[in-house]
Amino acid sequence: MDLLAELLAAQDGVVSRAQALRAGLEPHDVRRLVRRRDLTPMHPGVLVDHTGDPTWVQRAWGAVLACATPGAISGSDLAAALAGASAMRAADGPGRAEANAAPIVVAIPRERRVVAPTGVRVVRTYGLDERVRWNLGPPRMAYDHAALDVAMEARSDFDAIGAVSRAVQSRHTTALRMMATLAERKRARRREFLEDVLRDVATGTCSVLEHGFLTLVERPHGLPAAERQLRVGTASGIVYRDASYGERLVELDGRLWHDTALQRDKDFERDLDAAVAGMGTVRLTWGQVFDRPCSTAAKLSRLLVLDGWPPARPCASGCAVADAA
Repeated sequence: MDLLAELLAAQDGVVSRAQALRAGLEPHDVRRLVRRRDLTPMHPGVLVDHTGDPTWVQRAWGAVLACATPGAISGSDLAAALAGASAMRAADGPGRAEANAAPIVVAIPRERRVVAPTGVRVVRTYGLDERVRWNLGPPRMAYDHAALDVAMEARSDFDAIGAVSRAVQSRHTTALRMMATLAERKRARRREFLEDVLRDVATGTCSVLEHGFLTLVERPHGLPAAERQLRVGTASGIVYRDASYGERLVELDGRLWHDTALQRDKDFERDLDAAVAGMGTVRLTWGQVFDRPCSTAAKLSRLLVLDGWPPARPCASGCAVADAA
């Protein structure tokens, strides 16, 4: 029973039947503990040491143990580990209650097949051993790999950008580390796009955002062609404007995390200099370009029409530009 108590303490009160038997219990001992409600079934072959709702960490332990190799006790022998958003959630620790309702994502080797229990999503992957931190509790994929998996599986480029943003914001990794990890991945969806985004994050530029503005907002909606990287002399020195439509400026903010006070001060100084010169500035972010390009084009068109430019045109049926006409 001492070994069982150690296991329960190490695994947040969750244990598999195989682990309990290896700890010295007999099958009838396990059945007795269940009858007494000292242990409660979570999944087939997985038990928790109370009768209430399991915590997120207990759900995570239960998912890993339920998907583990039959008879496995610990470490890489489990051949199952938290993956994707669940691995990131485990690394983030408490305070992310909004992520608790999602299914627990568990990775297993490509050659294995597991029937996922309720509330668990199983993904089969290559090279699991090399990507997992087996010494952590629960075992989980390294943060870089987990974040890249989330970005590659994202429904849209904007969601992929969000995954990269959250990974870097978390301080668990850096853009350069994620670039190195991506280079190791032979099978990677969105490789070129993610490489560009990560390169931008690492260098502090926003070329991906500029390209997105051109191909998603400006061209498809027939907006006038902007002058790009226009060199302008101001009271604060020489600056380069991202996109200029005569007296109307568009600045593309490619940063993926909260601005520093110094950077915000520089941006507002640029905007003030533009206002002094009689030029209005519009700042656009990733979401406005990649997630809401039609809405952004419609609103930008309204401003440009006031300046004498022709109106935008819808890119397709249902485009927000048509509604704004």
